[in-house]
Amino acid sequence: MTTRTALLVGATGLVGGHLLDLLLADSRYARVVVLARRTLDREDDTLDVRVVDFDALGTAEGADLPPVDDVYCALGTTIAAAGSREAFYRVDHDYPVTVARLAHAAGARRMALVSSIGANTRAGNYYLRMKGETERDVAAVGYECLEILRPGLLLGQRPRRRPKEAVASVATRAAAPLLAGRLRAYRPVEARQVAAAMIAALARGEPGTHVRTFDDIAAATADRRG
Repeated sequence: MTTRTALLVGATGLVGGHLLDLLLADSRYARVVVLARRTLDREDDTLDVRVVDFDALGTAEGADLPPVDDVYCALGTTIAAAGSREAFYRVDHDYPVTVARLAHAAGARRMALVSSIGANTRAGNYYLRMKGETERDVAAVGYECLEILRPGLLLGQRPRRRPKEAVASVATRAAAPLLAGRLRAYRPVEARQVAAAMIAALARGEPGTHVRTFDDIAAATADRRG
């Protein structure tokens, strides 16, 4: 048992929901602080939910962060859900970068970030280019340990149904055995595995910035089960 404090953003999403469950069950954390737009239907002695306006974070009107040790960022949306490319960029880039900076100022030195396979600042695809820019700007904050997880298609029951992803899930599950060699990184992965791999990675706390893909995620969760 330790007295570490975890900060979680994105707790209402697919990976974030699993992160919340696992963090609350992890004896290494005495406190789990969640930043969310609304209250959560969840109670726990170690849970500290702070309802915030993410657009106001980092401003005079924004809430200050408490001292934290580890940051888990699973923020993400779609252009369709956000309503525009600008709103999408704000959620998937600006919010994670702002949280990373504020948490670092509040004492955090380790951070785990959910990104996407194929993320690259020079990608022709808007989504992948944006994810690459998020990785770049979070890395520039200066964490002693930064774990970037780049899963392929995430599997699991989302709080909000995404029909296109449901169709893609069926197709990629069937095609997964064909994704070999370098293509293994594109295999679909269970969201709970990603969450578990994030926690395992920060528990190791290896100095530097590390990018983890399918095989790393699978190995981390196998070790956790073992």
